[in-house]
Amino acid sequence: MAASFISMFSYDFILRALVVGTLVSLCAALLGVSLVLKRYSMIGDGLSHVGFGAIAIAMVMNVSPLYVAIPVVVLAAFLLLRVSSNSKIHGDAAIAMISTGMLAFGVFAISLKSGMNVDMSSFMFGSILAMDKGDVMLSIVLSLLVLLLFIVFYPRIFAVTFDEEFAKATGVKVELYNGLIAFLSAITIVLGMRMMGALLISSLVIFPPLSAMQVFKTFRQVVVSSAVLSVICFVAGLVLSYVAAAPTGASVVLMNVAAFVICFLIRTGMQR
Repeated sequence: MAASFISMFSYDFILRALVVGTLVSLCAALLGVSLVLKRYSMIGDGLSHVGFGAIAIAMVMNVSPLYVAIPVVVLAAFLLLRVSSNSKIHGDAAIAMISTGMLAFGVFAISLKSGMNVDMSSFMFGSILAMDKGDVMLSIVLSLLVLLLFIVFYPRIFAVTFDEEFAKATGVKVELYNGLIAFLSAITIVLGMRMMGALLISSLVIFPPLSAMQVFKTFRQVVVSSAVLSVICFVAGLVLSYVAAAPTGASVVLMNVAAFVICFLIRTGMQR
């Protein structure tokens, strides 16, 4: 068993997945705390659908998916904030409207490309084989950028997460930092889609914060524990996928589900 575990990391694609997946899991968990508390947790699912549409269009155009998906999803994130600020269209409706429209556009674009042989299932459900060296380097650079910006602007992100009105009264530019959260979330979603898939990437945003909230109470405790838990679940899911020859995205989600159940049981035991 130990030999099999060690041999697992002799493969380049496993090492690439480990590095990128760890960074993306870390970014998703940190941003997920703010998104969950702001009741915007489904933005990950919505933006992943937008990303799928953008990737489909990139495949039709024969260009690198990440270079198309990142600007499109970032634009969709800002558009989502703009639309949801309209009192007539609430956040959940805006997410559904933008995500389903872009998803349909991507599917339509593929259908017009006759004779096209594209395995889109890898983008729907994820594949650790989908990343080449160029994607890995871009993912590492952008993930580190996300982490740096989150750390630098942590006090402002904390302020707009809990009380926008109070933050605005103290001079914090709420719209700017809401835009920053949307920008960082969009980048993280696109980077994670290659490995987790459009249908599963939102789990990295939702599960770790919810699991951490079962046990910890303060914002800082939840942020730190969510990040640690997310990385542990990803590594465990990666190992499970290798041992069981199962999809990486599904394995990581199962580990997150197990972690949530454990944290829920711990909270239940603490309340008795």
